[in-house]
Amino acid sequence: MDRSEIRYQPEQVEQEAQQYWREHDCFRAIEDPAREKFYCLSMLPYPSGHLHMGHVRNYSIGDAIARFQRMQGKNVLQPMGWDAFGLPAENSAIRNKVNPAAWTRDNIAYMRAQLQRLGYAYDWRRELATCDADYYRWEQWLFTRLFRKGLVYKQQAEVNWDPVDQTVLANEQVVDGKGWRSGAAVERRSIPQWFFRISAFAEELLDDLESLEGWPDTVRAMQRNWIGRSAGVEVKFALTGEAARSMESIKVFTTRPDTLFGVTSLLLAPQHPLTVAAASTRPKLRAFLDGLAGGSVAEADLMTMEKRGMELGLEAIHPLTGELLPIHVANFVLMSYGSGAVMSVPAHDQRDWEFASKYDLPIRQVIEPVGSGNDCDLAKEAFTEAGALVNSGRFDGLDCAAAQEAIADHLEASGQGRRKVNFRLRDWLVSRQRYWGAPIPIINCPTCGPVPVPDEDLPVRLPEEADFHGHGSPLPGLADFVDADCPACGAAAKRETDTFDTFMESSWYYARYTCADQHGAMLDERARYWLPVDQYVGGIEHAILHLLYARFYHKLLRNEGLVQSDEPFTRLLTQGMVLKGGSKMSKSRGNTVDPMFLIERYGADTVRMFTLFAAPPEQSLEWSDSGVEGCYRFLKRLWRSLQTHEACELPDFSALQLTPEQQALRRKTHETVQKAGHDYADRYAFNTVIAAVMELLNSLNSLQQQSPADDRASQGVIQEALEMSVLLLAPVAPHFCHVAWRLLGHAGAVMDAVWPEVDARALQKETNLIVLQVNGKLRGRIEAPVELSRERLGELALEHAAVRKFTSQAGIRRVIVVPGRLVNVVTG
Repeated sequence: MDRSEIRYQPEQVEQEAQQYWREHDCFRAIEDPAREKFYCLSMLPYPSGHLHMGHVRNYSIGDAIARFQRMQGKNVLQPMGWDAFGLPAENSAIRNKVNPAAWTRDNIAYMRAQLQRLGYAYDWRRELATCDADYYRWEQWLFTRLFRKGLVYKQQAEVNWDPVDQTVLANEQVVDGKGWRSGAAVERRSIPQWFFRISAFAEELLDDLESLEGWPDTVRAMQRNWIGRSAGVEVKFALTGEAARSMESIKVFTTRPDTLFGVTSLLLAPQHPLTVAAASTRPKLRAFLDGLAGGSVAEADLMTMEKRGMELGLEAIHPLTGELLPIHVANFVLMSYGSGAVMSVPAHDQRDWEFASKYDLPIRQVIEPVGSGNDCDLAKEAFTEAGALVNSGRFDGLDCAAAQEAIADHLEASGQGRRKVNFRLRDWLVSRQRYWGAPIPIINCPTCGPVPVPDEDLPVRLPEEADFHGHGSPLPGLADFVDADCPACGAAAKRETDTFDTFMESSWYYARYTCADQHGAMLDERARYWLPVDQYVGGIEHAILHLLYARFYHKLLRNEGLVQSDEPFTRLLTQGMVLKGGSKMSKSRGNTVDPMFLIERYGADTVRMFTLFAAPPEQSLEWSDSGVEGCYRFLKRLWRSLQTHEACELPDFSALQLTPEQQALRRKTHETVQKAGHDYADRYAFNTVIAAVMELLNSLNSLQQQSPADDRASQGVIQEALEMSVLLLAPVAPHFCHVAWRLLGHAGAVMDAVWPEVDARALQKETNLIVLQVNGKLRGRIEAPVELSRERLGELALEHAAVRKFTSQAGIRRVIVVPGRLVNVVTG
């Protein structure tokens, strides 16, 4: 760039930098075992069509980290791709009467251009889109192996059905009884579904959270609660009469064996075999069960929904008292949770209390409060606190903890129960009844049952030119797709028409980036070089769904010998939302800001800098037009300083006699370098780094304005301050700093420069600014030599006029000296 152009022109600067990056292939990552690697990854976007400010913030954070680590000398990989399957594309296709594949790929092309305009340091050779068959063939390949190992299975399941999106929703996708995307009231349906046996990994997923020291405590706590380890007792209730003809007993898990004497009935799920058998001969019961079809099966919704039930006319035997217990069906008991049966203890469980109160069932107290402050009024609510046992036979008087152990011992000794650990985590439902997703590689044979598609027939390609009418999936009506021969027996069979949940694709993309051009295997040896991801960046809203599934998937890959590590992400940064007017930016609120408009007006570096300067990355960012303007003004000021300075080589400062003003600027420069290194590496506090460089520029401008051009010492100190400013800002404003580095006389690229070291000699001070206090109140300040003794510093303070004014009429009791900082004179 022509040095005579003193005005900062972002478009010209950014074009120059990006042209250099393209010509020199600067962001290509190549495996090098001799170098320390750093894999930096931001969560891949859904190609909705346009970037929003949330995207810009997320990717600016990740890019700043990647560029900083490169300047530390590390071999950095930072890829980008597209989470391309899913409902939004399908719903848009319905609205606009376009093909989801075409809509998705057009959006990818547009958003790729937007990301490139922002100058992120991505290795675009590794780009992937999860809707490409070259990608999803490998998750199909893994699925077939897991199927043969029993880690994948299909069974009838009660599910959340979204009547608008016409698909099954995971419990986590139901919010206040409504679908997370459509907002429609969720219905309850029972249909065949495919599951991953994630529950078999529950213990490991829980235990390995302890090793994730680089993750936020909040995320680890959320996963720990979701996995939900609970120790308790599995109790056997023998059946009698008509019920005994169907099965001998019902097993119920409880974490509160101390309340066992308070059981007044058993509650079964509507799909429980006993419930189904009873309904076959009782029309009223059948009609009642049909009426339970509506409503979510999400746990939170089950807790708050109206409790409904009906007696089955069947009985069980209490294992400790021999009492006959009635059996009811209840709408809040799910077949997928435990055995589909719970013991009802209405005196000590609020949900059971509500059910018993509604249907006038017995409420038997077996725990009483101990001490003051714990009231028990069973006419109003259940008593759920710990206490002492009553009405519990020989266990009366025991506290709850002791009673749990004693009753568990008794049940095990009598063969009526056993200690057991249960997990709240349920198997991962991965099938969806929608079109725009990866086909499940199964052929359903009337003789052989479900048979995995052979390796040589993979991938099972989604027919992208399907006649998409928008009423459910078109796949079941495509004979060319559905009709197939059974791989096992050769008979006519039908291909599976469900598709994978899109969380399947986003659970392993990070690994595929390491060898995206590998066509002969899911992963290769390059995955072992790059994995695990060293830094992962994304929103806290993914704490349970995506991050838990990715951890599970990584363990599956490990068990297949495809990766070596136990966890996919070493460090996790969860960035806050972008707000405007106190609310999250959204089209419905009309408070969005178009990043491209800002880029055209201020340049990409200004937009990037504002998203990093306005708040620490983990906190929400409140949008501010004036804040964007402020970042733009700062870059223009720094540009003017660069243009008015004549580049020179840094002198040997130890050979120069610097003035106090020059020494002060050198000290400020290296204090800034010291702070920036700490804030980048340890805290990702980009905002404080930017603020520190802004302060440095103020000091630099002050010396620059009063120093003659032929003053070698001054120009050397100014050159150093400008170089350090550019190096420290290079991860934040990379285009600006690329050109600025050239203006300072350097031939190479700033991104390849070494992170600056602190000159300890520059930090040394000849004097300290000492605060003078009397009785803790500020009375003055003095400059004192660094080597001054405590005694002499105290004497100087007492001699100061401002101090004498407040001590001349009062006795001095004590003089407190804090070397290098303050003197406090205590009177009285």
